[in-house]
Amino acid sequence: MTLNELASYTAQQFAKNYGRAPRWIVAAPGRVNVIGEHTDYNDGFVLPTAIERYTVMAADLSADGKEVVYIRDTSGAEPAFIDCSVPVKPGPPKWSNYVRGVIAALLERGIKSGGLDVLLHSNLPIGGGLSSSAALETCTATLLETVTGKQIDPLEKALLCQQAEHEFAGVPCGIMDQFISILGRENHLLLLDCRSHQTEFVPMMDPSVTLLIINTNVKRRLDAGEYAKRRRQCEIAAKILGVPSLRDANAEQLEDAKSKISGVTFRRARHVIGEIERTLLAAEGIRALNWPTVGNLMYASHASLRDDYEVSCTELDAVVEAAEAIGVKGGVYGCRMTGGGFGGCAVALIKTDQAETIAKSIAAAYKTKTGLDATIFASRPAAGVTVIKGSRLIAQAGSHPPGGFNPRMIGRNSLAFAGDFFQRNRFRALATRGHHHAEHVFLNQITARAAKPRGQQTVRGRRRAAALYVAEDGHT
Repeated sequence: MTLNELASYTAQQFAKNYGRAPRWIVAAPGRVNVIGEHTDYNDGFVLPTAIERYTVMAADLSADGKEVVYIRDTSGAEPAFIDCSVPVKPGPPKWSNYVRGVIAALLERGIKSGGLDVLLHSNLPIGGGLSSSAALETCTATLLETVTGKQIDPLEKALLCQQAEHEFAGVPCGIMDQFISILGRENHLLLLDCRSHQTEFVPMMDPSVTLLIINTNVKRRLDAGEYAKRRRQCEIAAKILGVPSLRDANAEQLEDAKSKISGVTFRRARHVIGEIERTLLAAEGIRALNWPTVGNLMYASHASLRDDYEVSCTELDAVVEAAEAIGVKGGVYGCRMTGGGFGGCAVALIKTDQAETIAKSIAAAYKTKTGLDATIFASRPAAGVTVIKGSRLIAQAGSHPPGGFNPRMIGRNSLAFAGDFFQRNRFRALATRGHHHAEHVFLNQITARAAKPRGQQTVRGRRRAAALYVAEDGHT
């Protein structure tokens, strides 16, 4: 279904459930992280995009006049009754805590919608690693903005949605999911600096390529204990290396300290340091339309997540192996697991005109290897949260009020850091044809060509270090 078709269906279901047409309709997308996994809590970079799968809310003021937000779900899940006349607390059903947390945060800011009748519909898979929870949160926040006419700065909105997930759902998520659901822009990826929250849009305008999302239909099994363990291992590695976070380390430092770090912790740090650089290189590759390089970086990311971070699983590996077997000649540039790991989805960068054939081939290979059916769909980079009906009260996604949040200006600072990162580290972890293991290659000549004397480096010059490498790598 297109977004308009989803909205129309949701409006019909609202009328069926409540006996009248909805006054407001809001839709928030899921997301896929193209590259940059488990870098967020290490102050690194991520490169997500919004996708053409959505959570939609249709709403009207409550018919009975009570200060209760009543939410029915087309999936048949237990309805939610949220009493806004008293402080909102976590409560049943469990899924409603994502909504409750957002409502509570808005009430603290004096944003009161009063009672609402809401109909919820989504075509995002639950537990598939495509951020259905963030879509629910941002959809709720934007609906309440629309109802009240009180707009929140997009950065603040993303942070309050993250806070809701932490405090009400008990999930210690990073900031990426909420950011991309709110700030997503059609035909663009978002390079997000997880330390400063600075952003830069990365154009992906080429219609000859698209993203293929492969849901293994294995629910993610990375529990809080395993997540916390890996996070702690990264913190230990950073402490031994004497840096605030692994973002501030490089491969040479890590190798020099190898004797002081346990084998497992060393591998965790190696993944993070390499993944941060792969993410910056991938962003430059996309800008340069160098799809083979981007694909190789995706394969290298998966190998590192599988071998060093140990968060892949048999099913995800089967998908990536199937994609790799098809290869560039068959239309697949690269593929990797996406999300926290241990199930969920993989993402592939493919040739658009071969999408159907590739999907059938991967599905067949996956079925043969695992006995399971994969759910596969293609998506172009989509827009962020959108007000479909009732939009006179709030700016649409991608539009910001005068003096408000400006992603383009913020992105320039992020760009400057990216250049500094390359000039400081001067190494990369690349995917080598056939075995895709991490190989460190120093970029002394490239960075020397791009660098200017200290104090005279421009943003353009800093970025050139990465861009030159990507251009050269595409011809090796």
